[in-house]
Amino acid sequence: MDNTEKLKNSKEVIAYIAECFPKCFTLEGEAKPLKIGIFKDLADRLSDDPKVSKTLLRAALRQYTSSWRYLHGVKPGVERVDLDGNPCGELEQEHIDHAQTTLAESKARAQAIRKEKEKANPNSKSNKSDKPKAKKAGFKPKNARRVQEKKVQTRALNADELTTGRQVKVNMGKGNMVATIVEINKEDVRVQLANGLQMVVKAEHLCA
Repeated sequence: MDNTEKLKNSKEVIAYIAECFPKCFTLEGEAKPLKIGIFKDLADRLSDDPKVSKTLLRAALRQYTSSWRYLHGVKPGVERVDLDGNPCGELEQEHIDHAQTTLAESKARAQAIRKEKEKANPNSKSNKSDKPKAKKAGFKPKNARRVQEKKVQTRALNADELTTGRQVKVNMGKGNMVATIVEINKEDVRVQLANGLQMVVKAEHLCA
């Protein structure tokens, strides 16, 4: 990557700061809990770096600390680290409790979304293994009507409702998936699903 090329999204920023501060950030495995106030340290250290804007840096840091592998690392007996990997004190119990609760809720949402997708797509491979019996011609899943009703109840987002951090629904064609807006780039919107997966969709595919 050219030294003057500006980073375009949170994924690129995370990869870049992991390269700059390898003792603090990691792209694989369990992540280390970060020092409180580390955004200011990052902004100061990268203030003269033309690649990174503060806005994108803040969004990238939020994405990094909300990932499952980071939340897994927030546990008793673990110390926070600064940009150089120096210990900055053990985690407080309230922060550990918050991380564990957030992780549990996120996994529960992911499981609910997976089940909803399986119900909305009864002929998918995952469902065939659970229900080996052939479906009769004209068979409709019991929840088909409920899924259709849920789709009818959604509405398109207004322009002023497209804000980062807002929880929305992504129209996947055969069902809506709950997600959170991470980045907005004109008509392209990056969202994060409950399972931590991120994807870029058109604003027109988002609804409330």
